[in-house]
Amino acid sequence: MSSPDREVRAARNGSARDSTTPHGRRPVVAVTGAARGVGALLTRRLAASEHIKHVVAIDERRGDVTEAQWHVLDVRDPAIAEKLRGADVVVHLALDLDLETDAAARTAYNVRGTQTVLTAAAAAGVHRVVLCTSAMVYGAHPDNDVPLAEDAELRATAEATGVGDLLEIERLAKRAPRAHPGLNVTVLRPAVLVGGGTDTALTRYFESPRLLVVAGSRPTWQFCHVEDLVSALEFAALEKAEGELAVGCDGWLEQEEVEELTGIRRMELPSAVALGAASRLHRLGLTPSPAGDLEYTMHPWVVSGHRLHDAGWRPRWTNEEVLAELLEEAAGRHTVVGRRLGRKDATAAGAAGATVALLGTAALVRRARKARRRM
Repeated sequence: MSSPDREVRAARNGSARDSTTPHGRRPVVAVTGAARGVGALLTRRLAASEHIKHVVAIDERRGDVTEAQWHVLDVRDPAIAEKLRGADVVVHLALDLDLETDAAARTAYNVRGTQTVLTAAAAAGVHRVVLCTSAMVYGAHPDNDVPLAEDAELRATAEATGVGDLLEIERLAKRAPRAHPGLNVTVLRPAVLVGGGTDTALTRYFESPRLLVVAGSRPTWQFCHVEDLVSALEFAALEKAEGELAVGCDGWLEQEEVEELTGIRRMELPSAVALGAASRLHRLGLTPSPAGDLEYTMHPWVVSGHRLHDAGWRPRWTNEEVLAELLEEAAGRHTVVGRRLGRKDATAAGAAGATVALLGTAALVRRARKARRRM
């Protein structure tokens, strides 16, 4: 789907930096997870903005943005309340969605961290907290509207990587204003996030020698570049939009368009085969991705983003541009059913042609059985 040219989009997106908050003053903004990933990018952007009075950066290690005031601590530490005193807005980005992290440890960090930050922000007199989850919380379903409105029902289940944590964070966001009157909570829900080394089950999909397509499914793809997410987070921190905000490129790509743009051919498998193989591999501990991740490559879950658009924000990146960057980042990597392969395995997988996923599954299962026999 077509998008405005880069100059027009840049001018639109620049509106996030055109003025101060609606209250007419420059806010003090605290960022958690400020030393890594999106948090580091946002901290740098806010520190350089003439519309931000001061940036408080919080993480378990110190980052390299010297203009920010750094506090080194775990966001689950109640002492964070004192560090947030004097802040007008908190942008909470200290989340662990790493595919390789133990699921229980990941949930303990993500949910407890968000609970602590919301409670601490209210105690410190902060009037706005900005959270970031994912458009995955809407769920991928064959009957989804295309695109989904922000107020669509959240129908995701906890069967995909980290989605259970994100749903709980969404519930905390809903409850917080009732538990802490005067606290505004804004939630951003990005589409498939790309850029800055983002590594998810959905970005790994494009590292495979064939694009797995489940027979009878209707994949649609919408991306969100990290630069656009950072811009939208700044927009929310400046209080120019609130509530639940979907973030993504304008429009979406059909599977056929993705295959044409990438030059990667599809491999079509029956649903029972694809989901069964993914489930067995994950159960054996051979791949980080549960079968639920596949649902997001089968059914539509693209979003309209009209609330941000109506407030004056627009993405700078198109789906086509983000996909091209994703392919550049994926170059040299080889993944089968969510598991990155070494060079030797990748060579064998590439030679497997149309049966790569099935052969990869069989090889991994045989390897696991041999390892168990040697124990």
